[in-house]
Amino acid sequence: MIRTAAIFGILLAAAACEREAGRELNRAGDFGESTLSNAAVMSGERSFAIQLASRFAKEVPTTINFDFDSARLDQTARSVLDRQAVWIRQFPEVRFRVFGHTDAVGSNAYNKSLGLRRARAAVTYLVSRGISRSRLEAVVSYGETQPLIPTPERERRNRRTVTEVSGFLKRHPTVLDGKYAQIIYREYLESAVPGTTLTAQQSLERTLQ
Repeated sequence: MIRTAAIFGILLAAAACEREAGRELNRAGDFGESTLSNAAVMSGERSFAIQLASRFAKEVPTTINFDFDSARLDQTARSVLDRQAVWIRQFPEVRFRVFGHTDAVGSNAYNKSLGLRRARAAVTYLVSRGISRSRLEAVVSYGETQPLIPTPERERRNRRTVTEVSGFLKRHPTVLDGKYAQIIYREYLESAVPGTTLTAQQSLERTLQ
């Protein structure tokens, strides 16, 4: 009985000294929270798309900007779209949507059209970088209706497109086959400190010897 308690104590100590796989999902750092998050995702309580959208926005720039009354992609815009394309290619199961925006100069109808041209320009470029057009679910123009900087004047920050995760390809072979972890948590196992399991196992073996 004492020996069993000692073994259990060693395993608990080893676990306490290391961090849990997937712990980045838990900002509070409480042990077991990542398992709770995974269970919520698997049961549908937490949206896959919301998690990936947050990751996409964190890891790559989602916005490009345009010159006044133009849908031409400059070098900076192309560089941002290149980064988006690299990220998007890593997740062939995921669909994206591109939103076009303008500043407030010009009529509503004209700006709606201009925002659409900007969104289409971004989509066309992403397709040229190897992204299937079927994965770019829709091209949407908000025109001047959603400014970042409320002003009636010319404002480059309002002249933009924004790329966002919109969902999953319904018939992709890795979707709806029980392998969701391959989609969302590709680095899940790698997030654990190397040697965590080996350390606990070695401690157990040495105790039993």
